[in-house]
Amino acid sequence: MLDLNNHAAFQTIKPIHKGWSSDKKYYVETRTNEKLLLRLADRKEYDQKLIEFNTMKELSTSGLPISQPVDFGLCDEGRSVYSLFTWCEGEDAETELPKLTQAKQYELGVTCGKILKKIHSIPAPSGQENWSTYFNRKIDKKMKSYLECGIRFKEDDKVIAFIEDHRHLLQGRPQSFQHGDYHVGNMIISPMGNLSIIDFNRCDYGDPWEEFNRIVFSAAVSPAFAAGQVNGYFNGKPPRQFFSLLVFYICSNMLSSIPWAIPFGEQQIAFMKNQANEVLGWFENLVHPVPLWYQEMNSPFN
Repeated sequence: MLDLNNHAAFQTIKPIHKGWSSDKKYYVETRTNEKLLLRLADRKEYDQKLIEFNTMKELSTSGLPISQPVDFGLCDEGRSVYSLFTWCEGEDAETELPKLTQAKQYELGVTCGKILKKIHSIPAPSGQENWSTYFNRKIDKKMKSYLECGIRFKEDDKVIAFIEDHRHLLQGRPQSFQHGDYHVGNMIISPMGNLSIIDFNRCDYGDPWEEFNRIVFSAAVSPAFAAGQVNGYFNGKPPRQFFSLLVFYICSNMLSSIPWAIPFGEQQIAFMKNQANEVLGWFENLVHPVPLWYQEMNSPFN
């Protein structure tokens, strides 16, 4: 039973079942025809959800195309925390992008990269742990989980070796606010063809370039969009070091994706194993740090 502020003004409440978040999500229409997104989480997540909501408020002042924060608080007699946002009208980018011309896909990718750059303009708190120390510990945990899970993907020895040989790249990396799950599955294309970013529920702080670890999902849907994202972020071609760190962060994600997929069954395990094979192909078994989709899609549009 909902008991949040202005609940009486809600005329339509429809559950949303898409996505991997543990939040309960609802599409809401009010009696005054406002369209909203309602997210409900367990009370124990209050502090994290408050940080997320307040950061969204900060981002909303910059004019970024994101869900605007509307209201926040406790409901269900204090058992749940709710966050209410404006609704981003349109269709999922992962289904809409393939319907567009390659040039339009690239253009939207450039926009996507510029939006990400603005998201990263929020600095990390001053007391943030050193990135190299933090992420090396994270890698150790991911590698242990992968090696103990009992499921392997082809050429994983190359991935593990690459990670071990390139840990030094973490030294001295800056940190900023991160969306946390930045890929086409969390983007909306409006009827007018504009891009919006949704689902900040995994937001965090870290190396801004780590945010590109999810670009594998975008590149699988639209290589042109992924290439545009990279160029848009850097306002041109990125430095060589970016691609080395891109491979490093993607490799780290590849290891953790298998243990993550196991509770969801064989279909998700197969998907992640196939994705690992595809990614290794992009980087020619990690011999070249610049992915093939960037090499192939960059020249025609730049």
